[in-house]
Amino acid sequence: MRKTGLLVTGALGHIGSALIHRLRPQRYGDVHLLDNFLTQRYASLFHLPKGVRFVFHEEDIRTAPLVDHLDGVDVVLHLAAITNAPASFDEPELVNAVNYDATQRVVEACLARGCRLIFLSTTSVYGTQQALVDEACPESDLRPQSPYAVSKLAAERLIEKAGADGLDYVICRFGTIFGTSIGMRFHTAVNAFVWQAVTGRPLTVWRTALNQRRPYLDVGDAVRALEFLIRRGIFDRRVYNVVSENATVADIVRRIKRHVPEVAIQYVDSPIMNQLSFRVSSRRFQRLGFRFTGSLTKGIADTVKLFEGLRRRR
Repeated sequence: MRKTGLLVTGALGHIGSALIHRLRPQRYGDVHLLDNFLTQRYASLFHLPKGVRFVFHEEDIRTAPLVDHLDGVDVVLHLAAITNAPASFDEPELVNAVNYDATQRVVEACLARGCRLIFLSTTSVYGTQQALVDEACPESDLRPQSPYAVSKLAAERLIEKAGADGLDYVICRFGTIFGTSIGMRFHTAVNAFVWQAVTGRPLTVWRTALNQRRPYLDVGDAVRALEFLIRRGIFDRRVYNVVSENATVADIVRRIKRHVPEVAIQYVDSPIMNQLSFRVSSRRFQRLGFRFTGSLTKGIADTVKLFEGLRRRR
């Protein structure tokens, strides 16, 4: 059986680092890793799986010679992005350049080389007052609330148009990532809360958000979902929500308190003014045969355990 060649952009990030450490030589040929090393995650390259030929490109997705890197590549996993939604208000032009303009470069390279594309979008593209939303929602439910989410929805539209030119792709709207990986960061809700808790800080919760429900995705489920799509050859030009669990901030706080009982909450104002509460359905993805196994309970416990022995400030 012919092995699949891969190019992974943003390969050293939270999701990418978990993915590349899971790859098995019997399935994959050359695996090209592209990352600009902005966050200097050298550890993501430690102890990579033996038997897989990794090629590392320390380059920026906005300028890298992508077509040159696609020799022998069958599938591009486009993970590179600026993902910090609140911070995206400070640099909307940069966010658009990385998340939209660079995606256009990836699409053009895939078309030039005949590669298939997996694009990571976000459930942040939804902005609805419906109790439950799915991929077939009306356009009125797609109301992104940050420059980050706006850029991701625009990139989705770009990719969908490229389908008419022959691009085989799949778009995954991932929930907010939680759980452990060698290249994990701590700027998104669950991981940020755990870091605050284990270092004795109060959890900084947006004033209006405590009881609002949002979609979350375990990083292990995220990696298995990407492998599932590659293994099954699912490039059907559709959008799929990929969500392990919908939960409120209050749910997350309760689970953290099981491990750090003394943690307090500090309410702060959010730059995202229109905070809405909704659940995101992953039924379409599950109907393909995928089963989610991750949970916030275990993900929080595993993340807290990473800091075992760390003395909390008083």
